[in-house]
Amino acid sequence: MKAARNILILIFVLNFFFSNAQELVSPNEKIKVELKTAKGKADRVYFKISYKNNDVYTEVLPQSQLGIVQKNEHFDSLKFIGESKVIDIHDNYQMICGKRAHCENFGREKKFSFKNKNNQKLDVVFRAYNNGVAFQYVFPNQSEKNINITEELTTYNIPEGTSRWIQPYQVSYEEFFPQSNTGLNSQKNADWGFPALYKVNEQPVWVLISEAGITENHCASILNNSQKPSEYKVTYPAVRDDFKQIGAGAKLPWSSPWHTFAIGNLSDIVESNLVTDVSESTQLKNTSWIKPGAVSWIYWAYNHGSKDYKKVVEYVDLAVEMKWPYVLIDWEWDVMANGGNLEDACNYAKSKGIKPLIWYNSGTSWLEPTPVDRLLTAEKRKKEFEWLNKIGIYGIKVDFFAGDQQDMMKYYIDILKDAAKYHLIVNFHGATIPRGWARTYPNLMTTEAVYGAEWYNNKAVLTDKAAVHNTTLPFTRNVVGSMDYTPVTFSDSQHPHITSFGHELALSVVFESGLQHFADRPSAYYDLPTAPKEFLKNFPTAWDDTKLIDGFPGEKVIMARKKNNLWYIGGLNGKDIAQTLTLNFNFLENGNYELLLITDAKDSKSLDSKILKVKKGEAIKIDCLSRGGFAGVLKTK
Repeated sequence: MKAARNILILIFVLNFFFSNAQELVSPNEKIKVELKTAKGKADRVYFKISYKNNDVYTEVLPQSQLGIVQKNEHFDSLKFIGESKVIDIHDNYQMICGKRAHCENFGREKKFSFKNKNNQKLDVVFRAYNNGVAFQYVFPNQSEKNINITEELTTYNIPEGTSRWIQPYQVSYEEFFPQSNTGLNSQKNADWGFPALYKVNEQPVWVLISEAGITENHCASILNNSQKPSEYKVTYPAVRDDFKQIGAGAKLPWSSPWHTFAIGNLSDIVESNLVTDVSESTQLKNTSWIKPGAVSWIYWAYNHGSKDYKKVVEYVDLAVEMKWPYVLIDWEWDVMANGGNLEDACNYAKSKGIKPLIWYNSGTSWLEPTPVDRLLTAEKRKKEFEWLNKIGIYGIKVDFFAGDQQDMMKYYIDILKDAAKYHLIVNFHGATIPRGWARTYPNLMTTEAVYGAEWYNNKAVLTDKAAVHNTTLPFTRNVVGSMDYTPVTFSDSQHPHITSFGHELALSVVFESGLQHFADRPSAYYDLPTAPKEFLKNFPTAWDDTKLIDGFPGEKVIMARKKNNLWYIGGLNGKDIAQTLTLNFNFLENGNYELLLITDAKDSKSLDSKILKVKKGEAIKIDCLSRGGFAGVLKTK
């Protein structure tokens, strides 16, 4: 009787503390979102997300606070005033680059309406997709003419002891994703960058948190857990004195970016399109000129740009030999010498059927690498892009952006819009992570925002960490968009790498990038055995489909990507000991297939290849060296 009385008291207390919940369930009924208002001195609104596993809903994101602050209005203490009818979401769209060409999603949307103590209205729009959740704040039309957002109160609750992989925040997003069971930052600050991956304790369920749909009216946000290690608050970046508010100059109605949660097993996370699903459809009417492709790249091997004309010629010749469509003319092209200048280099490339791309300094951050400040205004971009069209440049790589403030978001978008007018594809470096622009402005081919291979030029740390790092990125950074890691290096740059040749070859498949910059010196590719050399020739960088075959962050990964009638396979061992990986062929359609399999030989600096016959449902085991890997191509027999 006493136990029953205690249960009744607990139920009474919970009912008193929380008002009735509002909820939204995904079409497949696997994901449920619940909103509750806490009663008390301040009526805080919380939401939680549950996932159905074995017919039982499990909490995957515990009670997490909602709220947002305007310059003159606080939306922290809120009263629920109503909800909309459920709207079915079904979206079909095409992507030029990314995990798959044809994207389709199914979801449900509901708007929950609240008002603050001053009777000012705030809507929170939630979407429950079959593989994730997204929500955004909306300020509807009111008496104010302009909007100034100063803070979000959104706080995600990731309990202590939960395994997580989140990068300490830097404006360039060039950090590792260390595995941790706490919210403590090794860099002794409390700022974290998106995306944030965690595994739900004792459940085969994973969550990847990020954001998408950023426009000129937004900044990009980060996470901060300075108040409590388990509570990650959505936080706006530090702003300059001349730009203090978010949404400055925007008119009502105003909506925030989408806060996104990819949810499910690891394959659901890796294969997710949630970031582009919630982003605006393409703004470009004609996209036939946008062509992804492989690129020969000069910087990594020599730790220098393109001031030496003769070296640029070598990389054009490499692109010809490997049948890659592009060559990147990197920094220092404004002082190119030793036999020719930039226009000579462009003419040589075009004479060989190779399309030149060109590097720019954004002019907002590190101003030493030149040329600087040629893109900062619309007038400068018009003049520059007209000149690029004249000399035959096909795209731009823009580097060294100054952070995640709203003016930087506007600068990114202005570059994309203006570049599209002149049919120029774009690569952002030293930049924020992808947040859905590749759907809206499909001339955006790739973004760096990763601790990539160029760090072999800068510090010795990647030598020992690369294998673990490379097997973490497919589950974190590369999920949210194309990633310009600049992979597949067999020789050494300034600091050596100890990943095997098989590991390096596999990176071409494991890492997705609309422009895949192959970074090694020409001789390294020329000296490859026939099988891996042919594997890299005509290498596709835009895919019809993507499948995660197996993996675990920091330990192993096997990816399969389809182009036309071929499946490309890449497998990585992230451990410092040998490991046997299992390549399962359940993802195939029925039929007979032939697999060209390229693996490490007896040592890490040589490769073997063989042909195998396989079918759907079969599996093969592949012995990998420490930090090793394998690659392959499947075709119908």
